[in-house]
Amino acid sequence: MKKILIYIGILMFTIFLIPIVFTKQIEPTVVEPQKEEEVVIQNNYDYKNYQTVKLLHTNTNEIESVKLDDYLCNVVSAEMPADFSKEALKAQAVVARTYTIYRLIHDEKKHGEADICDNSSCCQAWISKEDRLAKWDENVRDSNWTKITNAVNETQGKLITYNNEPINAFFHSNSGGKTEVPINVWGGSGYPYLQVVETSGEDAYSQYYSEVELTKSEFENKIRQQHPDLVIDFNSNNCIQIVENTDGGRVKTLKVGNLNLAGVEIRTILGLKSANFTFEIKDDTIKFNVIGYGHGVGMSQTGADALARQGENYEQIIKHFYVGVDIIDM
Repeated sequence: MKKILIYIGILMFTIFLIPIVFTKQIEPTVVEPQKEEEVVIQNNYDYKNYQTVKLLHTNTNEIESVKLDDYLCNVVSAEMPADFSKEALKAQAVVARTYTIYRLIHDEKKHGEADICDNSSCCQAWISKEDRLAKWDENVRDSNWTKITNAVNETQGKLITYNNEPINAFFHSNSGGKTEVPINVWGGSGYPYLQVVETSGEDAYSQYYSEVELTKSEFENKIRQQHPDLVIDFNSNNCIQIVENTDGGRVKTLKVGNLNLAGVEIRTILGLKSANFTFEIKDDTIKFNVIGYGHGVGMSQTGADALARQGENYEQIIKHFYVGVDIIDM
């Protein structure tokens, strides 16, 4: 009897123990979800490597190594009138620095061993201090140069970036009130920070308006030098016709006789200051009425001065012309 009770006891103990053990074995392990690591895109340029510029003097074909800020003083004094507002000059200094750093980083080598040249039609304008001072009236020489150097020194190391990359900081003289996207000037895919922006006050500057008047034969000969297949009948009402304008208001396509030509090409062929033009044919002449000065991409220099006179500081001016950018310290 005792044996039976013992067996029953063992059986009952086993019946209760097995579920407990089994439950412990299958109890799920709680695993804390791993935190997804935040991915930060950061291009850590060592800007200390970009404190000297190898400058090509195009007149002598000599290469000179100059300190970056010294180079920028010569650029700003060549690119922007010293009587422009201080904040406009500071904006120009930051834009010129960014343009230069972009060239140094991308190392285009289009000037051989040099980083950049002193020709404004290729890179940035540059003038020596001596030549710059000689062109100013003696009563303002010292004050003008001090104003230029202060613009560079007070923005020392400031750089314009987009997604942590120095931007390709294009600039020009006068936008005619509205800038242009680069695809309409040079083709390609463009840059997201270079958009069409409007600026008030640019019509107050001498760079805003110009005229070019040609005889019909002069016009025809200039076009034919580049396009010998031109056929044009000036007796036709539509012998010259604007086919399409860009969002920036410039001529995108101009019909000339049997040809459709880009507005930027017409600007080059005829020597117009901008591709923002209209025309009028009268008797034997064709007059082109031109708005603005330059390609129209990026910062307008007269626009920068107009904004400065409206109370904007250099950072606000820069962010007006370059959309979505940051201004950092090198």
